[in-house]
Amino acid sequence: MKEFSIENLLDLNETIAKELFEGKTYPWEVLPEIGDFIVKLGKTLDPEEYEYREGDIWIARAAKVAPTACINGPAIIGREAEIRHCAFIRGKAIVGDGAVVGNSTELKNVVLFNKVQVPHYNYVGDSVLGFKAHMGAGSICSNVKSDKKLVVVKNGDEQIETGIKKFGAMLGDNVEVGCGSVLNPGTVIGRNSNIYPLSPVRGCVPADSIYKNKNEIVKKQ
Repeated sequence: MKEFSIENLLDLNETIAKELFEGKTYPWEVLPEIGDFIVKLGKTLDPEEYEYREGDIWIARAAKVAPTACINGPAIIGREAEIRHCAFIRGKAIVGDGAVVGNSTELKNVVLFNKVQVPHYNYVGDSVLGFKAHMGAGSICSNVKSDKKLVVVKNGDEQIETGIKKFGAMLGDNVEVGCGSVLNPGTVIGRNSNIYPLSPVRGCVPADSIYKNKNEIVKKQ
């Protein structure tokens, strides 16, 4: 499972939440701590750079937030981020510098690294999206199993018991997810990989791959 560790998935220099990941092996280990971390970090942010709003919400003064967007705390919205019309941030969300949260997109308990794009009708819950990760229109992170059991991360014959009931997806840096795809609970996608549109994805997808379907995952040339 080393391929899917924090050091192999994510550039921690591309998030304000670097400290949250330190001392951990896998990115999903941060999920129970995101809310408390935001409150702690928010209190240290420069008020000349970040506007504080009631409910433990810090919004960079250089960010663009549509008046129709709904932001519940705790949350941090980074510099040059764009929160578009009718975006819904339910809380426990870190939106990185230059990230885009689009129309009718919903976030909950997430870390979006810098320049992540979730621009069109996306649901991203209990997930971590690496630097420049992009989710196509209508693609979602399904974060609870239908049987409500704890999520297990599976990679072939290897598996890790996470002890977590709500776990969406972990996307490495520069991952591209095609329109209409569903990332099932416990999905982990390696750096620079592409997911074909309309894909139901579960388990682990190696770095530098193209996911066509569960039986056809090819290495990028």
